[in-house]
Amino acid sequence: MWCVAMVFMLFWEPGLQQFPRPCATRQALLAKECCPPWDGDGSACGASSGRGFCRDVVVPDAPDGTQYPFRGVDDRERWPLVFYNRTCQCMGNFMGFSCADCKFGYYGVNCLERRESLRRNVFHLTRTERMQLVSYLNLAKQTPSSDYVVATGTYREMENGSNPTFANVSVYDIFVWMHYYVSRDTLLGGAGNVWVDVDFAHWAPGFLPWHRVYLLQWEREIRKITGDDSFSIPFWDWRDARGCDVCTDQLMGEQNPRDPTLLSPGSVFSSWRSLCSQAQDYNARGVLCDARAEGPLRRNPGNHDHSRVPRLPTSAEVAFTLSLANYDTGAMDRTANMSFRNTMEGFGDPQTGLGSSTRMGMHAALHIFMNGSMSSVQGSANDPIFLLHHSFVDSLYEEWLRRHRPNPSQYPTSNAPIGHNGEYHMVPFLPLHTNREYFITSKELGYEYSRLLATSKYQLLSDSLRPYMEDLHAMWPWLLLASLCGAVAALGVPAAAVYIKRRVPAWPRLRKRLFLSPTFRETQPLLKRDKENKLRGYTAAM
Repeated sequence: MWCVAMVFMLFWEPGLQQFPRPCATRQALLAKECCPPWDGDGSACGASSGRGFCRDVVVPDAPDGTQYPFRGVDDRERWPLVFYNRTCQCMGNFMGFSCADCKFGYYGVNCLERRESLRRNVFHLTRTERMQLVSYLNLAKQTPSSDYVVATGTYREMENGSNPTFANVSVYDIFVWMHYYVSRDTLLGGAGNVWVDVDFAHWAPGFLPWHRVYLLQWEREIRKITGDDSFSIPFWDWRDARGCDVCTDQLMGEQNPRDPTLLSPGSVFSSWRSLCSQAQDYNARGVLCDARAEGPLRRNPGNHDHSRVPRLPTSAEVAFTLSLANYDTGAMDRTANMSFRNTMEGFGDPQTGLGSSTRMGMHAALHIFMNGSMSSVQGSANDPIFLLHHSFVDSLYEEWLRRHRPNPSQYPTSNAPIGHNGEYHMVPFLPLHTNREYFITSKELGYEYSRLLATSKYQLLSDSLRPYMEDLHAMWPWLLLASLCGAVAALGVPAAAVYIKRRVPAWPRLRKRLFLSPTFRETQPLLKRDKENKLRGYTAAM
């Protein structure tokens, strides 16, 4: 039995997401089982093909921190037991809610092909790649998700599974809803009766691992709907930025000249509608987001409360944050001192490392600076800048992991705020992922960052020039044509002059009449002699 357990731990790999469409039925909820059949052989979790099997969920009993004093009032507690107690557990390199996908970094029919993708600086993308990024984002926003639905009611409101309440949304909005759901306040029953000091993906150790999984899954969904396995999320390096460098119509959208809180009509994102962005309204009514379109994206970068965020983070502040050796400390919440996670998230001072900072730094500073949809934790994923921002935050997390090489035991096993212990299953992913599993380098997950590669200054210069080289490549036929025309003109004019001189006998007399007539004769020097001398002296001095 011990050997079997060891083999299972070595080869088990959980799948992703919530809520898989096959598991959102009355039958699945009443059975509390999410083990859909794999299309390849029709067996649950692809068991007949050795891809995985249906297994009881085991939830650890490690104590949580004292920040959340309730038990049994929130569907996210002891995730996912309120909804399911049996899920697919995938073996080897297989992954997904039915074990139909490959583990991160693996490809092919049998998931045996190992490949590494590269996330690059968004400003090092070529013009074609930037257009592709925008079109892929818009495609995800317009494409209904065929695999997942979102919950619009609590399990109690679903009458313990007898009356499922789920909604269809787009591929992009699945992830908007996920970020809302994991960070929403706890509904205690009745209008306005909520507990706000809770977040299953922020304000505690799971912040960085959770968003790492989130980006990986988002990247995978884009690859599925586009068929482009080479796609990777670029990052925006906002160190020392004086404004929103990515707020152009070629990228994330400029400001609307008539209303600076809206996006320019020249940006495709100006037509987007937000989802789950009105947290105060939901709390006042004591309900979950109903997944309906609510309004346009809002963004007014730089016109925020400067007493909270005086400017965007500097290179010096990033360097200080990366120097902090402890991943998390103390109560492992927003009060943590000298904590890399807390300082990186923005609640520790990026100059002293002290927690409970009155000014927001690092990750949080960017959200507040954007002064719009991005500034609400629950609704921030509506703005596509969220992805570029968190890709850069993840690259800083990766840099810290490589520099300090922490032992997995450094990730807390117990007493972290609810949802953040090492073995806690991340909300709302299904089947299951634990926080500690993503306290590892990106190399093990099949991706790399261009800014972390051991490249020379010449390579960095080459990456920076790459977008301009594409423009030059597109222009070279016209440049060649212009050069040929110039050469023809350079040869043709002297030839024409010689021809005229030989063929027109009266040309010398005609030239004198034309160019030495009073019309063309210089009647006054352009420079007087003393000025001319001064000019020569200035030139000589130079």
